[in-house]
Amino acid sequence: MEIKFYSLGAAEEVTGSKHLLEIDGKTYLIDCGAFQGSRAESDKKNRDFGVAADKVRAAILTHGHLDHCGLFPLLTQKGYAGNIYTTPASRDIASLIMMDSANIQARDAEYLRKQAAKKGEKFTWTPLYTEKDAIQATSQMVGISYNRPILIDDNITLEFFDAGHILGSSMPLLTINKGGKEIRILASGDLGRPNKPIIRDPDRPPAPDYIILESTYGDRLHQKNEAALEKLAEITKKVVKNKGKILIPAFAIERTQELIYHFHLLTDEGVIPEIPIYVDSPMATNATTIFQLHPECYDEETKEAFIKHHKNPFGFNSLHFTTSVQESKDLNERSGPLIIISADGMCEAGRIQHHLIHNIGDPNTTIMIVGYMADNTLGRRILERAEEVKIHGMWLKRRASVEKINAFSGHADYGESIAWLKSLDTSRLKKILMVHGEPKGQAAFKQHLSNAGFPNVEIIKYGNVYDIE
Repeated sequence: MEIKFYSLGAAEEVTGSKHLLEIDGKTYLIDCGAFQGSRAESDKKNRDFGVAADKVRAAILTHGHLDHCGLFPLLTQKGYAGNIYTTPASRDIASLIMMDSANIQARDAEYLRKQAAKKGEKFTWTPLYTEKDAIQATSQMVGISYNRPILIDDNITLEFFDAGHILGSSMPLLTINKGGKEIRILASGDLGRPNKPIIRDPDRPPAPDYIILESTYGDRLHQKNEAALEKLAEITKKVVKNKGKILIPAFAIERTQELIYHFHLLTDEGVIPEIPIYVDSPMATNATTIFQLHPECYDEETKEAFIKHHKNPFGFNSLHFTTSVQESKDLNERSGPLIIISADGMCEAGRIQHHLIHNIGDPNTTIMIVGYMADNTLGRRILERAEEVKIHGMWLKRRASVEKINAFSGHADYGESIAWLKSLDTSRLKKILMVHGEPKGQAAFKQHLSNAGFPNVEIIKYGNVYDIE
């Protein structure tokens, strides 16, 4: 049996997850995500697709974030006609994300076309894919529940385990049986954290021989949840006192619902006063509906609230969902105190950019960073407290304060990752293949792993082929 592994994305970086296994000459794809970062670089990387779509035997999606699902429409457009295996909740979320991406690209193309016409220039840019391609990719997704092994090819069984990252997120375990020999390859996807609200803790799959392990926070530890809630309350009280605004760039999936949950909790307990909260993201509104459709993914606490007590942690009096562009614009004319949660989480697109344009110069505004900001993104520049940032071609002075709360990250930190690894049966473990992290963090994580008793770690480089069996 000959097994090779290589990555064409999320190798020494945190976006564009695209990993391939070649088993006896047959290719299997785990994730097909879009690169995110500076517009020109991302566009180039996404167009340099690299995967021979017609050679892929089966494809697997770990979860519905854009950097994991965003190029599946391109894969099907280029000729992949097989199944894309994922969980039912991930199928629903990925459908939403891919359609939104197609819409954004169509709007970008129209805007650039008009700009070129004004300048008398030739317009050449085209979207990577259309809504039709996104619909086709969704139609090829096959929903498989957790802990339901399925044969996806001769001698290859796939089973999904809960990754505890976002709703429906999974760790696919591939078991290959040939000539009396069994090899198990586990992909962590994006590994979640214990004790997060709403969703379950990461599962403990059976003993693997190889683990494809993410390393986003390989050099960092998160704040404790209690400290994060205290800081969230402190920032909110200050904004109420100053009649200011809190702007929270948040991914529409999971982070938004988790923040709603925490604000609800703090308000119910009387820790913070009622303050208007606006979720200004059509996708987040739709995603919240998807959350309500998938109670099979809830932890016991949330399941009990929904099923036994009929409480909705995603809805309360001070929470509002905008339904139109005009409502979104009106928020910038509204005086504080108020909270705006809006996508995109890295500030690279979407309505959050318009809220930043109107509010980043106001010292009574607080920009609250609650997730990972990749290199070369507007969110990273704000996180690093740049004095001036460029949005939609305009240079804007930053007078707003910037606060960072780590505890809301959906990714395990290095301590949580090591604790999860130690909870597994590692008696068969031969090697950890490290992906989805920036070089500095990966180097630190490799050392942490070695200190913890996991010395056999390979940091995967883009395009390099690794013999793993």
